[in-house]
Amino acid sequence: MSEHSAEGTVHLSINAGVASVVFDRPAARNAMTWAMYERLNEICEQLKTDPSVRVVSFRGAGGQAFVAGTDIEQFTTFSSGEDGVAYEKQIDQCIARLESLPMPTVAVIEGWTIGGGLAIATACDFRIATAGSRFGVPIAKTLGNCLSVANLARLCAVFGMPRVKRMLMLAEVLTADEALACGFLLQLVEPGEIDVLLGKLCERLTALAPETQSVSKEGLHRLVSSSLPPDEDLIRQCYGSADFHEGVAAFVEKRSPVWKGA
Repeated sequence: MSEHSAEGTVHLSINAGVASVVFDRPAARNAMTWAMYERLNEICEQLKTDPSVRVVSFRGAGGQAFVAGTDIEQFTTFSSGEDGVAYEKQIDQCIARLESLPMPTVAVIEGWTIGGGLAIATACDFRIATAGSRFGVPIAKTLGNCLSVANLARLCAVFGMPRVKRMLMLAEVLTADEALACGFLLQLVEPGEIDVLLGKLCERLTALAPETQSVSKEGLHRLVSSSLPPDEDLIRQCYGSADFHEGVAAFVEKRSPVWKGA
């Protein structure tokens, strides 16, 4: 890990109209802690009202992962389905803040992009990645929880429902080639080339009409998010199950979970 604590942090730097956001917890593949989510919220609020920023990039530290989900150990304090409802609402609010940024956003992906990390990347307007990157939500194998309907809608909009079913119900992790083929990725490059590609993409984006970009992304967002059905009953059922508590316990104890469907 860097000089920062095990809680991790999220950095923001701004240079020549380009904001760079870095998830910094490489020893844990940048898995998000509550403190990191809160810092991401703060950064998005700051960027939303900064007219000097024309493009925002999001990236994981260490070159091995974008974000490998939410730190599972934080779920050990959950005691009922209501904890899951509150958590998913908190995550939805954070992802919505990122998604509502008025300027173009770019996810720079190197390695694992899993769970909450995939939600963050999907909320960005564009995604570029290195050839060895992987994408998935293998919670049917690891934790036994679920996603909010809002996040399901985002995933289906970019991957299509058949691939989302594979990721969620079969716990498949997709390759970078498949993510490129379905349009999730804008471009795929070798690791040593991604900084050059990011620079060219930011230059291209900052040369175009910002009002057109802002209005277009908001209109597209409304298409995806309009008339979302309620989901608290589904979240409550999943996070309140014995299987969810078994998944958390198995992770902490470093063993395979035993699912019972209850």
